[in-house]
Amino acid sequence: MALYLIGDVQGCDGALQNLLDVISFSPSRDTLFLLGDLVNRGPDSAGVLRRLMRYGQAAQCLLGNHDLHLLATAHGARKPSRKDTLAQVLNAPDRPAMLDWLRQQRMAILLPHQNVKYLLVHAGVLPGWSATKTVALAREVEVVLRSPDLPEFLHQMYGNAPAGWHDHLTGVDRLRVIVNALTRLRFCTPAGEMEFSVSDGADAAPPGYLPWFDVPGRQSADVRVAFGHWSTLGWLDRPDVLALDTGCVWGGSLSALKLRQGPGQNTPELIQVRCPQAQKPGS
Repeated sequence: MALYLIGDVQGCDGALQNLLDVISFSPSRDTLFLLGDLVNRGPDSAGVLRRLMRYGQAAQCLLGNHDLHLLATAHGARKPSRKDTLAQVLNAPDRPAMLDWLRQQRMAILLPHQNVKYLLVHAGVLPGWSATKTVALAREVEVVLRSPDLPEFLHQMYGNAPAGWHDHLTGVDRLRVIVNALTRLRFCTPAGEMEFSVSDGADAAPPGYLPWFDVPGRQSADVRVAFGHWSTLGWLDRPDVLALDTGCVWGGSLSALKLRQGPGQNTPELIQVRCPQAQKPGS
C-alpha cells in the first residue's frame, strides 16, 4: 500500500495517466490524495473526473477554485471564461453524475501518516487557523455544497470581502472567507488579511503582505501543510509546507509525493512527469 499526494491536474488526463503508470498505481492497493483543481484549462477535464470516479475511495480529492468554478458555471452562477475548457463536462450525457460526484469532495483533509500529520488544502491556511480548526471550517462549506442550498450559495460565493477571518462571521460572509482561504490564498498580512491580485512567485508579495506560510506564529505550523494552486511558486519542500503545483497545464510537470510506509521510511519521494501543454501561465 502506498499513499500519494498529487498536485493540480487541471484537465490533463493524459499526464495523470502517465504519472499513474510511472508509480504503478493500483486502486485496490494504493490511495491518491489530489490537492484540487482537477479540471479546467487542460484538454480532458471529463476524462479526469470519470477516471477519479472509477477509483472510488482510492481517490480522495480536494476542491480547488477551478472545480468550484465548474459547479458555479453549471448552476448559472458564473459565466464561462474564454479560457475555460469545461464544455465537454457541461455538454456530456453523464454531466449530472460528474457534477454530483464533484460536490461530494472535500475542502480540507487532515492525514496522519507515520509520525507526521499532513494538512491537505488546495491553496492555503489563514495564520489564525489550527489544523483542527481548518478541517472544521472546511466541513461547514462541504455541508452546503452537498445540500439543496448549493445553487444559492454558488450565486453568492464570489467576492474578495471580507478580506480576513473573524470568529463572529456568519452566513455567506463566513463561508466566502473559508472558500477564499482554502482555494485562492497566496499572500496575506500577519493579521490574516488576504490579497488576491498577485499570482506571481513568493518574492512578489505586495508591501505589508507575506506568503501565507511565512506568517510568524502561524497556528498550523505544527503540521505539514500540503497544497497546490500556486504554479509560479513551484515545488517547495520544507518541514512545515509542501507545494505541489508544478505547472502541469502550463507546460511544467505533474507531481506526486509518495508517502513511504514502514519504520524509518519518513522521507517522502517526489515523482514527476512532464506535461506537453502550451498554455499561458495563470492562476
